[in-house]
Amino acid sequence: QVQLVESGGGLVQTGDSLRLSCAASGRTGRNYAMGWFRQVPGKEREFVAGLIWTDGLPYYADDVRGRFAVSRDKDKNRLSLQMNTLKPEDSAVYYCAASDPDQVPVTDRGSYVYWGQGTQVLVSS
Repeated sequence: QVQLVESGGGLVQTGDSLRLSCAASGRTGRNYAMGWFRQVPGKEREFVAGLIWTDGLPYYADDVRGRFAVSRDKDKNRLSLQMNTLKPEDSAVYYCAASDPDQVPVTDRGSYVYWGQGTQVLVSS
């Protein structure tokens, strides 16, 4: 089992930056991928950014590429998401997720079996 706890959400203005963090505990270090998803009421949870844990190769959704940066600290079992130039449409609950050790598509929601409780991000216009 892997436990994930997100932090860093909040209320910001358009154009501001925010950094989310995800602390992993339990049977860590064996996950193929970790990622960030977001969800707004009435919509499906969507992929935002993720990476392959071993080599850090990142993947991004088209609408955040160039604005967001995903990274990991292997020693601290921590995943981060640096969000720059935030827009109102980035407002959502952001979830951290981790997959099992088997190789899976990093961008697919179904690849992830462990989820955090989510952290709210609100971007005012």
